[in-house]
Amino acid sequence: MTLNSLYQLMRSFFKITLITVNATPITPASIIIFLLIFFSFLLLGKLISQVLMKKIFPRFHLDEGVQYNFSRATRYIIGLTGAVVAFQFVGVDLSGLVMIFGLLSVGIGFGLQNVTSNFISGIILLFERPIAVGDRITVGDTEGDVMAINMRSTMIRSIDNITIIVPNSEFISDKVTNWSHGDKKVRINIDVGVSYTSDLETVLRSLLEVAQENDRVLKTPAPVVHFMGFGDSSWDMRLRCWIADPKYHWQVNSDINCEIVRKFRDNGVEIPYPQRDLHMRSSIPLMLKEHDREVR
Repeated sequence: MTLNSLYQLMRSFFKITLITVNATPITPASIIIFLLIFFSFLLLGKLISQVLMKKIFPRFHLDEGVQYNFSRATRYIIGLTGAVVAFQFVGVDLSGLVMIFGLLSVGIGFGLQNVTSNFISGIILLFERPIAVGDRITVGDTEGDVMAINMRSTMIRSIDNITIIVPNSEFISDKVTNWSHGDKKVRINIDVGVSYTSDLETVLRSLLEVAQENDRVLKTPAPVVHFMGFGDSSWDMRLRCWIADPKYHWQVNSDINCEIVRKFRDNGVEIPYPQRDLHMRSSIPLMLKEHDREVR
């Protein structure tokens, strides 16, 4: 086979009509051109998204979640534009595809309801922003940071450094605790009981000093101490203080508890053990038998 004959064979192959869409023949050549244009736009969208995240957005000091949403939306728009351009370039009229896609969506809706629900939920998450990349959230029993919001699911990095993939629909239909939404400041409460014999002023001063000496506790709002009530064996106190980042609430809670123990020991404040007093009363005389002799 000569080179010329091989060329003619390849040329005739790429011109074979596979299907006809709205009076437009679809050939192997048109499919290859469509894929090249479409994936070129996808690559362009990815590059532009990276440039925005690394070069442009940092100059404006935008919130991390806002940066991610803009870059993701830019990527989707460029990808959609690439699909439209690719269809137009191969000669397919998009108005004719609308009916085809409408019919396909009926069948897809029955078989891929979860996928469709998660996709729509992902769009809602990106634009409504109940959660954003970088937020500290709690979903069910899982606490972690939002790493990425994709078309179908959201990636969460737990506090144990485990990546958890959650379907987007769960953020729309279920209860989600967002520690960072709007304002990252959070208040933590530390409960402690002190003995009834303690000096009240010393207790109040000691608790405030513990909070004020912690570097992660904010000065404003200032920490406060509340006398919550009279327990069975202790005065119930509550120390309330604010921190700037919810990611550290476990660590701050632990640090303050440790320092309370040290401060109370230095100041002679006792943290009592739980205790119960048992009183036995009986209206019937007890009969004790000792060496066959009854004693009352």
